[in-house]
Amino acid sequence: MLNRGMAVPNLRSSKKRMRQSTKRRTANRVQRAAVRTAVKKVRQAATAEEAEAAFKSAQRLLDRAARKNLIAKSTAARNKRRLHAVVTSVKQRSS
Repeated sequence: MLNRGMAVPNLRSSKKRMRQSTKRRTANRVQRAAVRTAVKKVRQAATAEEAEAAFKSAQRLLDRAARKNLIAKSTAARNKRRLHAVVTSVKQRSS
């Protein structure tokens, strides 16, 4: 991966830090995208069963992201609460 116009480090420790941050940034990006996709699936679920299954996986991913400090704990809790409200409204619509 190119350095996007940033200065190339000279020190060995700086080079290592750049390698580490690049690796972590890509891993975090993948995890964040997975969380966003899971949340989207809950919001787009048509049936109550789909919504419930999608909510379980989204809840798991949100908790993991909060545990790994990818998102704040309160943000994860807020998202889970809002998604649960979506699931209950889908349940009420289907019954």
